[in-house]
Amino acid sequence: MTLEILTPEKKLFSGDVYGIQLPGITGLFEVLDKHAPMVSALKAGKLKILKDKNTTLLFTIQSGFAEVLNNKTTVLVEGAEEV
Repeated sequence: MTLEILTPEKKLFSGDVYGIQLPGITGLFEVLDKHAPMVSALKAGKLKILKDKNTTLLFTIQSGFAEVLNNKTTVLVEGAEEV
């Protein structure tokens, strides 16, 4: 699946990933390959990118939104930084 993480200032991440864990406003959720289309609001918290089954990247994010469509996840957040 393709993932893009965008802030108003720049693109923080773009590439193929195994999955992503996101802090939704009603709780943590995970998006994997071929997930059903959806849009979700995000709260401030930790975003974990699963590059493959053994490698992860961690970001601290501010609030925003995530969209899953056609095996691509786009995360739009007010701000983020890699941990």
